[in-house]
Formats: sequence, C-alpha cells, structure tokens
Amino acid sequence: MKNAEKMIAHLEQGDMEKASSLYESVLASSDAEEQFMLGEQLLQLGFLDEARQLFMVLLQSFPGEGELSLLLAETLVEMDREEEAMVILEEIDDTDPFYARSLLVLADIYQMQGLYEVSEQKLLKAQRVEPDEPIIHLALGELYLEEGKFLEAVRQYETLAESNETEIAGILIYKRLAEAYSAGGAFEESLPFYKKALESKVDVDTLFMYGFTAFQAGQYKLAAMKLTEATELDPDYHSIYLHLARAYEMEDEIEPALEAARSGIARDAYQKELYLLAGKLALKSGLEEEGESHLRESLALDPEYIEAAFALNALLMKKEQYAGVLEIVSLFRESGSAEPLLLWDAARAAERLEDYEEAGELYEQLFPILKENTEFLSEYGYFLLEEGRRDEALDVFEILLKEEPQSEEWIDLVDRLKMDVY
Repeated sequence: MKNAEKMIAHLEQGDMEKASSLYESVLASSDAEEQFMLGEQLLQLGFLDEARQLFMVLLQSFPGEGELSLLLAETLVEMDREEEAMVILEEIDDTDPFYARSLLVLADIYQMQGLYEVSEQKLLKAQRVEPDEPIIHLALGELYLEEGKFLEAVRQYETLAESNETEIAGILIYKRLAEAYSAGGAFEESLPFYKKALESKVDVDTLFMYGFTAFQAGQYKLAAMKLTEATELDPDYHSIYLHLARAYEMEDEIEPALEAARSGIARDAYQKELYLLAGKLALKSGLEEEGESHLRESLALDPEYIEAAFALNALLMKKEQYAGVLEIVSLFRESGSAEPLLLWDAARAAERLEDYEEAGELYEQLFPILKENTEFLSEYGYFLLEEGRRDEALDVFEILLKEEPQSEEWIDLVDRLKMDVY
C-alpha cells in the first residue's frame, strides 16, 4: 500500500498524527502520480490547504499543465481565494484540453460575483470550443435561470432533454425545465415536465413544486393530489400543508382543507398563515370556538398581522364582542401600524358600545382617507344623522349621490335633507 493510500486510511480512522506524517512523505517524494492522486482525494475530502500544496509542487515539475492549474484553481475557489484562482485560470492556453473547463470555473466565479454578462461570455466561449458538452448547456441554463432569463434557460435545458440527458451533477433536467417555465409564469407548460422529472426520480421537493405549480395553474385537484403525495413521502415537510389546505379550499372541500391545516399546525406551531387559514376554515365549518382560537394564535405569533386582525374583528363583531375589537385595534394604534380599515372596525365597535364621541372622532379621522369608499360614506352619513349633524350628513350623502347618481336611496335622502323633512 502506497503512502497516499495509508494516509487516507488514517484520515478515515481519525489518526491525524500518522496521516500528517504520511502526507509530508508524499509531498517530499518524487512520485508525481501518487501526489496527483492524493491531491484529488484531499480536495474531495475538504483538506484544501494540503491539496493546494500538492498541486503547487506538481506544477513546479509540470509547468503549464492545464489539468493541474485547473485543480489548483478549483482548490483556491473552495478556499475563498477567487482572485488567485482567476489569475491561474486566465493563464491556461486556449489550445489546452482543459481550456473549456477553465472557462466554466471562471464563469462560475463571475456568476458568484454577480457579473452575469462576463459569466455568460465565458460560457459562450466554452460552448464554441465544445459545442456538444452537456455541462456547458447546464451551466448556461443555470445562469439564465438565476438572471431571470427564463426563455433562454428553457432553450438550454431543452437541448439537454432532446439529447436524452436526464440528470447532470445531481440536477434533474426535466425538473429544471419545469422550474424555468414556472418561473416565467408558464404554469401550464411546466406541469408535463414536473411529471417527467418524477418519472426519473421521486422526491418530495419535486412533488411539492408540482403541486404548487398546479395550484398556480388553477388545477386545484391535481395540486391537492400531488401535495398529498408529498406529505405521504415526508410528513414533516412543513411548507406543504398551507398549500394543500388552500387547494382543497379552492375545490370547496372545507373538511379536508381544515384537516390539512390542523396537520400542518401539529407539525409547525409557528406558521402564522396556517393558523389564519385554519381559523377561516373552522369558521366556514361552523366551529366558531376553534376558529377564534386559531385566529388569536395567528395574531399572537405576529401582533401586527393585519389579516388576522381583520378576520378576528369580523368574528367578534358578529358575536357582538365590541370591546374585544377595540382591544385588538388599540394594539395596532399603540404600535403606529393601524390601517384605515382597522380604524373603521374600531369606529363601528365604538358606535355599537354607544361611545359616540370616540366613534365620531374615528369617523372624522377616516373621512379624508375613505371618502371614495361608498360603504364607509353610507355608514358615516347615517352616523351623522343619528347624532343630529344633518348638514354634515347632507354633505356626505351628496358625495355618495355623485358616486351613485342612479341610487334612489341617496336621491330621496338628499332631497328630504334639503327640504328638512328627514
């Protein structure tokens, strides 16, 4: 057994002292083949500085050797020493068999730096050198996908698919095709490719994206089916349940939707959107107590979660628990995040509690903001009438009449107020 093989064995056993001693022996030896083999293995195992030293020693013996330069550069990239790597890569001659691969590594560095145009130039140059090399098509597809150039990405992935390439470097080509179509908004077009990707390899991420994309395409039954398969493959994949519940809800299957939301909550107690959906679904099922509990949990997770506040306020208004509405709105007002529609909830609640002064102040505050909302104007106008503020009410109803000039209700009301017979 050679020293390199012994060193790897000691590394695997955790005997670092013997491994270090054997490494020094290989580094000082004249056996280039053994040094090269050990350098590659150490690079794969993550012993980067040791691999770097071996490649540098080899380059002293074989200056200008493209493969050695490439391996040294790849090692330096792994060590976050990209600038040094780029200098070495740029020195590889365009006649070298490893020239195209050096361009790939350079392109990857430029892509990491956000220099997409330079990266693309390197990849296109590599493609001119080796036009049929699948890894170059893949690299271009990955670059275009990251840039948001989805049509260009699709073309690269389709070239690979037409060449019967299904997986390269652990990347499923049909899955990437589906993702590129989906990212570009072509949801329908992406679905057949998700199906083909699953024929090659079944994994929970692909199932999830298949189901999620089907939902975006409006194919809710297919979405529910694939998302259910994903939960069966990995019940702890928390992101699935929200979308599964929504898919069932869109099919008006409220009971399975609520069950999916409950299952998600059981596995992830910190997803506010899931609590909100569970609360709404419970209310649709007539389970007010459960619905209120979920909505309060959602708001507890995010005290400024406006959607949860609206849903909970609507329930509390229905139950005539107006003080509860004011309590919720007060939390938002204290943090300075109370939206106009939330303040409108407070105005309604204050009016129901006969706190007309508070209600009036809120309505007046909201009027400049919501004066184009006909429902608000109607409520405000009638509130003013009840308070005996007829002139102000007339102004409000005249605005309403301009918005809805054919409304008999507003025509009659304005006429009577003008004639002072209301």
